[in-house]
Amino acid sequence: MRDWKKENMASDPGTDREELLALAKDWDWHVRRAVALNPGAPIEILRDLSKDNVQWVREAVAGSLLVDIEILDLLSQDGDGFVRAAAANNHLTFPEILEDLSWDETMDFDYSLSKNRYIVQEAVAKNPNSSEEVIRTLSEHRDEGVRAAAVSNSNVPQDALFKRRIDLSWSVRMAVARNQETSVEILDYLAQDRIQDVREAVAKNLKTSKDSLRKLAADRDVEIRAAVAQNPSADPETLKVLSGDWAWKVRETLAKNPSTPEEVVISLAEDVDQSVKKAARARLEE
Repeated sequence: MRDWKKENMASDPGTDREELLALAKDWDWHVRRAVALNPGAPIEILRDLSKDNVQWVREAVAGSLLVDIEILDLLSQDGDGFVRAAAANNHLTFPEILEDLSWDETMDFDYSLSKNRYIVQEAVAKNPNSSEEVIRTLSEHRDEGVRAAAVSNSNVPQDALFKRRIDLSWSVRMAVARNQETSVEILDYLAQDRIQDVREAVAKNLKTSKDSLRKLAADRDVEIRAAVAQNPSADPETLKVLSGDWAWKVRETLAKNPSTPEEVVISLAEDVDQSVKKAARARLEE
């Protein structure tokens, strides 16, 4: 039976060092894992826990932002894939370690997606410390999950984004559309994508051109028009047009947009829909 009182003490940043040392040696791995997750855990304790015989304790250490490169190097070579994935996901991990991990093809079945995922390579692909070359290579991976992770990275090369704009997987194209580093030209191209989720991602991107946002404001899908309505990059004329949208969700979102002209918000304060009216009046009171 788990001792929740001990676990709470082990995870409390206010617990003193001596108590944490004792808790780090507790027979219950849940308690030891809680120590590893503690934002106040001393590095010497984390160093000991990095050699724990339970993988979930080592995984917690690998994900900690308090560890040093020596610990991350050790855990990047751990025998358990989840531990290596946590090290690959850690933003303290050096590019050299990430390059080695980029070849790790450990998979785990994701029940929410009903498919296997390359957990280590996805983590490497998302890590901002990964080199451009590693990200570019992973953007060519045979698995769409890894490719999507690579093109979501803020350091992904523009040539990789350009190539993935025509990826066969819509989830990869959506990841390109979501990336704030994606060029205006690529976003203009994806604004015409046949998949709703891709166009919606374009509509939400702050870098999307005013011209594309104007076209998306006339999209047949309500979610996409609502995405344009919340985008502060949309021009005043586009936002004004959306104030007459038949869908209350679009008008409510528009009322909350800080870029919506005051005269439009004033008119929305008298809207027939109560949600729209409430949002507009709250905005006017700011």
